[in-house]
Amino acid sequence: MVLEEIPLKERFQTVRNQSRKICAPLTAEDHVVQPVVDVSPPKWHLGHTTWFFETFVLEPYVPDYKIFDNSYSYLFNSYYETVGARVIRTNRGNMTRPSVSEVLGYREHVNTALEKLLDTELVQEQLDLIELGLQHEQQHQELLFYDIKYILGNNPLFPEYLPNREIPQLETGKIRNLEIEEGIYSIGYDRNGFHFDNERGVHKVYLHGCQLEDRLITNGEYLEFMLDGGYEDFRHWLSEGWDWVKTNKIRGPLHWHQSEEEWMVYSLRGGLQPVELNEPVTHISFFEADAYAKWRKKRLLTEFEWEVACRQYGQINKGSNFSEQGYYAPTAAISNNNQLFGDVWEWTSSAYRPYPFYEAPEGAVGEYNGKFMVNQMVLRGGSCATSKTHIRNTYRNFFHPHLRWMFSGIRLASDL
Repeated sequence: MVLEEIPLKERFQTVRNQSRKICAPLTAEDHVVQPVVDVSPPKWHLGHTTWFFETFVLEPYVPDYKIFDNSYSYLFNSYYETVGARVIRTNRGNMTRPSVSEVLGYREHVNTALEKLLDTELVQEQLDLIELGLQHEQQHQELLFYDIKYILGNNPLFPEYLPNREIPQLETGKIRNLEIEEGIYSIGYDRNGFHFDNERGVHKVYLHGCQLEDRLITNGEYLEFMLDGGYEDFRHWLSEGWDWVKTNKIRGPLHWHQSEEEWMVYSLRGGLQPVELNEPVTHISFFEADAYAKWRKKRLLTEFEWEVACRQYGQINKGSNFSEQGYYAPTAAISNNNQLFGDVWEWTSSAYRPYPFYEAPEGAVGEYNGKFMVNQMVLRGGSCATSKTHIRNTYRNFFHPHLRWMFSGIRLASDL
């Protein structure tokens, strides 16, 4: 079923319930931890996604709506300067109060008011804001998987998030090359339906002919780079990346741990386990992806090459590994799938910048994307933590080049 065919109230209930399901295996203590600045406590995600609906939908459009708690706007605002003051990001882990049960009560209060609103006739502006709120919550659901994995994966006991589940372990086939012909191509979202403002601005780009590999780089292939001294040879690295490696003593992907006999990896299913060589490597920074590409004497795709390749070779529903599969880990390549959707977000060589004709919306929602268009790199394709109702071939994800707590990985390309 396509997104537009799902009744809005049903979709609202499904998305809101999913956040609760993601947090259900956690203890109350797990909800509060913030081990590093990039990780937000799960309790904060539950509150923030609720605050979004209260602030942008209920307060403006429901005259008799009663705000649950006036202090919550300060606690759960993320970065919306237009809305007002907020707790700085590094202090989110200090919120021992309100309790988890109080935040869940906040969610119920807002859900009840929104479901009542959804039973009325809504104007397009309201519909657009509600859809934006649902897409926003799906983004935070993916972040919840990243943050929970970091919280539990850095616990000395490496506790399970969920019991181990058998994941298809296929023998990875030989890499084939897929070609993109030289030419002029249209880039950007040009259809009806939801999309973020950073996808707008359909424009033409000229691409030289190139070829891309038909699957993602595996753990086994990346391990070859590690064993060949990849982290000790400055020649593979950008200067800033080499400084990052030395300063942080990086020796392998995030969540990898070397035992006396083998490399182990922390997984959301089953905790600490041996590295599966045929699965796509993940939790890789842009610096690592770029260094691996140089070691292989290849390169990363540009985001425009990726989008064109996806139109030619990508199928969103053919064997794609999204959060609905429940693996919460990348899986080995399936024949003829090409792994362009799901499994891991693919680093591109493109800086996150506005498309031609880009205009940020007026008001607070205009702070959603535009002000972050500097010092970040674009990733494409979604991951095993992305919902399949939340991805498109024009979707532009973006992170700073040193970050790797998200499900990020590598696909290589070369010029013809």
